[in-house]
Amino acid sequence: MHKVSPKKYLGQHFLKDKVLAQRIVDLLEADREDPVVEIGPGRGILTQYLLDLYPNLWLIEVDPEAADFIRRKFEDKNPRLYLKDILKWNMREEIPPNTSFIGNLPYNISSPIFFRLLDHLPYVKEGVFMIQKEVADRICSPHGNKTYGILSVLLGAYFDISYAFSVSPGVFVPPPKVQSAVIVLQRKEEIPEVPFADLKRVVKAAFNQRRKTLKNALKGLEFHPFEEGTDKMSLRAEQLSVEEFVHMSKYLKTVKSERNSLG
Repeated sequence: MHKVSPKKYLGQHFLKDKVLAQRIVDLLEADREDPVVEIGPGRGILTQYLLDLYPNLWLIEVDPEAADFIRRKFEDKNPRLYLKDILKWNMREEIPPNTSFIGNLPYNISSPIFFRLLDHLPYVKEGVFMIQKEVADRICSPHGNKTYGILSVLLGAYFDISYAFSVSPGVFVPPPKVQSAVIVLQRKEEIPEVPFADLKRVVKAAFNQRRKTLKNALKGLEFHPFEEGTDKMSLRAEQLSVEEFVHMSKYLKTVKSERNSLG
């Protein structure tokens, strides 16, 4: 069978190590009947194990060649495959809430994919993702660390995050020029009672000028008075914990009609 050619413009690096693929799939905590979405199946190295475990599996692939390959390779299992861009796919119409996600994400769009999932939080129960190690380190970074940033806070507000393991370039075709890592996201049982749009607005404003104190970085935003405002506003963004960002965002003044729900 003709194999899929890696396409540079799509950032494709296909995993070739089957043992590692099984190890990644094993990180999912979904039960057999739970809905699961694989983002970018590519040559199907994760897919072969997912199809055996999860009857309610959706495959989202933007590459027509890869989609055709997957259809032919797993023809006997008739996979539910969508030729779609995950950044444009309307998951609200296609999948049920509390779906598990998995995938070897293209490095050039991993951050936009995380923002997309955050915008559809009720539909995301867990995620197992292979991404660039540098991005994984940032996401898993604690506050006070120089690598702590926007995704550290936004993902940390809604998910328990764990760094599973590092992955060397040699297990991919073609080998990337960077190290990779697998991270696991598990949605928290209790999520912040603050609109995601407000939290994102505050966090982005704070980190877009991370060398400035919060008082200066957030001067374009208006807050209701809040208890911790005086001392916390003298700190820089990287010094605030996830919980402190959530607390601050509750006091952001916004027009009610501008608030975006996570539903």
